[in-house]
This record gives sequence, structure tokens and C-alpha cells, in this order.
Amino acid sequence: MLSVCNLRRAMTCALVILGTSLLLHSSVNAQDAAAAVAPAVADAAPAVADASPPPLSPGDNAFQMICTALVLFMTLPGLFLFYGGLVRKKNVLSVIAQCMGIAGMVTVLWWLCGYSLSFAGTGAIFGNLDNALLKGIDPRVTGAGSGVISDAIWVMFQLTFAIITPALIIGAIAERMKFSAVMLFVLVWMFAVYFPFAHMVWGSTGLMCGPLNGDAAIKAIDFAGGTVVHMTSGWSALVLCIILGKRRGYGKESMTPHSMVMCAIGTGMLWVGWYGFNAGSALAADGIAVNAFATTTLAAGTAGFVWGMMEWILRGKPSVLGFCSGIVAGLVVITPGCGFVTMNSAVVIGVLAAVVPYFAVAYLKKMLGYDDALDTFGVHGVGGTLGALLTGIFADPTVNPVLADMKLMDGLLMAQLKAIFLTIGWSVAATVVIAFIVKAVVGLRPEPEVERAGLDVEEHGEAGYEG
Repeated sequence: MLSVCNLRRAMTCALVILGTSLLLHSSVNAQDAAAAVAPAVADAAPAVADASPPPLSPGDNAFQMICTALVLFMTLPGLFLFYGGLVRKKNVLSVIAQCMGIAGMVTVLWWLCGYSLSFAGTGAIFGNLDNALLKGIDPRVTGAGSGVISDAIWVMFQLTFAIITPALIIGAIAERMKFSAVMLFVLVWMFAVYFPFAHMVWGSTGLMCGPLNGDAAIKAIDFAGGTVVHMTSGWSALVLCIILGKRRGYGKESMTPHSMVMCAIGTGMLWVGWYGFNAGSALAADGIAVNAFATTTLAAGTAGFVWGMMEWILRGKPSVLGFCSGIVAGLVVITPGCGFVTMNSAVVIGVLAAVVPYFAVAYLKKMLGYDDALDTFGVHGVGGTLGALLTGIFADPTVNPVLADMKLMDGLLMAQLKAIFLTIGWSVAATVVIAFIVKAVVGLRPEPEVERAGLDVEEHGEAGYEG
């Protein structure tokens, strides 16, 4: 037994020694091979690094996706609830249908060529078709909007701005413009007004893009859409409602909002969604985004309060409509400057955002006699213009270093004034031409009996309320 045990031990030792030798030999060969391959790998590494897409920042990308959803939430359902509550109940679905129709059509246009015309190319006024059908837009790549978010989410973020801008115009012409005319007008208006202004103001080679284009002819600043969104839509709305004419029975019969509850809910949704609009325009979850968030809150709250108090003093009662109008006016006026002004300046802007649009809505409309049904011009046109002007007055380089880096402070107020006049002139002229083209092609207004009965049943075959 002893000899057998010794034999087994000897065999086990021999196997262990043999296995160890083989492992050592393999290790040496592997090290030699690795040493031989290492220089080639080192030489190839830079090429691989150059070929890989710039890395996404997960936090910033998630922030941008949330902001994109919030801006869409402003239109669907925020804006259509806000506007829907302000019209008479026989027209509530017409407003909803117009908002939804615009959202769908603009989405298709954006994919087809709208994004490309807004942000591709090196022109000062117009983009080109390099990114038509979203050619070259890769969800895994950054750089189109910023170095930390996906190019695809940048495209979608800008799409939500393109959706809400023409939808704002609905407020001025509510209850009296045919659905077909609205859709045709918006189709042409996007090419004639929105796409060029998005390129001029936010394109890296744009005519009025001071923060990105050192050679811009007008070195203006617009953080989130004072000129691109609110001025273009507001001034176009004024012209269109004048050409369209007043609602039948305007000034002779009651046209009070059918649901202030719906309007108030829509206002709350707009305020929440506006954080995506303004803070999201920082394109990163950084200090500038936080500043935009804070200034947006302060301006909206201040304006809502001041508008309500003005009604209380001048009319004897603070109305829910007044609070809603003030909140939206504060959001509009702070939009171009939210990422450029301090929090203290935002409070001053909020006060002015209540006072100036209030007088435009309460007195200017009556004085000039136009029927801006839901006060799109009074809030967005006047408010957007005021915001662009106040941005030039209150912009502070300690808030946003691009003001100093691009040397924008010198002559900034004059640049803002030039941008304002160009925006008004272009929007007004384009809207006149488009309105008369649409009138000639499909007509602008429904038949008198259709307008009296309401657009919901006659144009959409359904009613917002039964019974």
C-alpha cells in the first residue's frame, strides 16, 4: 500500500509540474505576442478615437429629453386648453383641431426640410437642404446643438418650438377662420417666416445670431424665442385678424369665455411647460439653465400678481382671466432674456410684463378697433417686443459669459432695436401676402350660417359638449 501511495504522489507531482510548465510557457508566449502587437494597437488608437462619435452626457441628454417633452406639453394640451376655455363652447373643438393639425403638419415639414432650412448651411438668412429628411442626424452623435446632447434630441427640441409658434396665431383669429385656410396659411407661413427667423436668430451663421456668429450683421441676443416665436406669431396674428375682419356679432353680443376653469388649467400647464422652453434652451443642465428656470419663475409670478392687482384697482375685481393673462405675459416677456438677466432684473421685467401688455389688451385694442379674439397680439406681439427690448437693457455678462466672450455688450440695445424692426417688418409684410394668397385659393372665412352655428359641428362633425 505504501508503494502504491508513493507512486500516486509521484504521478500527481509530475502532473502539477507539467501543468505549471505549460502555463508558464503559454504566459511567456502571450507576453511576447502582446509586446509585438502593442505598437500596432497604440498606432491605431488615435484613428479609432477620431472615428468614434463624441460622447453623450447622460445627465444633460436626459434633461434635454424632458425639456423637449415639456415644450410639446405646452401646445398639447396646454395651449389648446388655454385657448379652448376662452372661446365659446360651440367653437372649442375647432381650436383643439387647429392645434393638433398644426402639430402634425409641422412635424412632417420639419422632417422633410424644415429643420434643414432652419439650421443647415452657411447662409445669413436662409438655410439649405443639406439635412433634408434628417440626413446626417445620428442619435448617437453630438455637436449639432451642443457638445453634450444628441443631435436627434436637438432636432426634436427645436421641432417643439416650430409647433407652438404658428399655433399661437390661432388665438387672434379664433371662431372665424376655416380649418382649410388655417392649415394652408400655416404651411406657407412656416417657409416664409418661421424657418428664416429660426436660421437668422439661432443658426451659427445667422444674420442676427450674436452669441454664435462673430460676423453677424446684427449682433442681437434671443435666449429662447422672443423674436423667433412671440414676435413673429404676435405681429402676424395682428395683421391676419385685421384682414380677416371681426367675428360676427362682435361688440353686439356676449363673447365671454365658456370655461375659465379650462383656461386656468391650460395656464398652469403652460407655466410648467415653459421651464422646458426657457431652461431647456441652455442645452445643458448647468448654471445658465438654473438661471433661466429661476428668472422664468420670478417673472411669471410677479406679472400674474401685478396684472391681478391692476384689475382690482382699475376695475374693482381681480379676475382669474387677469391672473392667467399676467402669468402668460410674464412668461413671454422673460423668454428672450431668461438666460442673460439676473433674478432681480426678472422681477422688474415681471412688473413691466404686466403693465404694458395689460394696457395693450384693455385699451389699445378698443382704441384701434381690431378683433384680436384671445389677445395673441396684446400678449405675444407686444410682450415679445417688450421682452426683446428689455433683454438689451438688463443683459448681464456675469449671468452668461457669452456676452463678454463675443463682445456683445457694446451696442447691444441698438442691435436689439434693429432685430425688433426687422422682425416686425418681415412678419407683417409676409402675412399680408400669404393672407391674400390663401383668400384667393380657399377663402378665409366660413359661410355666415356656419360661423353663427359654430365651427365644431359644421367643420369637424362633432360637438365639444352634448346637450
